[in-house]
Amino acid sequence: MPPKAKISKDMVVVAAFEVARKTGGEHINARTVSKKLNCSTQPVMYHFATIEELKKTVYEKAGEYHTEYLMNIPDTQENIMLGIGLNYIRFAVEEPNLFCFLFQSGFVVENSLLEMIESEELTPVISVMREAMNMGLEQSKEVFVTLALFVHGYASLIANNSLEYDERLVTTQLKRVYAGAILAIEGEVK
Repeated sequence: MPPKAKISKDMVVVAAFEVARKTGGEHINARTVSKKLNCSTQPVMYHFATIEELKKTVYEKAGEYHTEYLMNIPDTQENIMLGIGLNYIRFAVEEPNLFCFLFQSGFVVENSLLEMIESEELTPVISVMREAMNMGLEQSKEVFVTLALFVHGYASLIANNSLEYDERLVTTQLKRVYAGAILAIEGEVK
């Protein structure tokens, strides 16, 4: 008789990530994860002392997935910042449960948007912005805050089924917000 397959910590995280993706982060528990793995709850609890610890690990994995998604901008996209903004909104369309888990579940490490722009996780986005806009760090952060408020509002409405996604409308509005934010910053610099 061959030995039973062992359930690794990574397997538990991947299964819990899929639970969050399909039904929401609030549904991550020993039973749902073990059912996904087709095993007892023992391997889940062996690798994670608490479900809270597992959720935090899945939250980090979801955050990495989200960052990769944001930065996957088509070559045809003329403006990289518009591409990132559209990807943020598309993420809410395509992955509403992960969006809600990341941004509406209380697992956010940062306490405010202003604290978030100082986080390491946002460094790649801010760096791309600086390069694309040819602006200083502080000006790029100001533009980011304006865009973030707009795209997060749109994405939240979509993820919570309060608004239908219309890419043409979103693109038009996002271009206006982006142009307005840059004009406001440039006006302050002069």
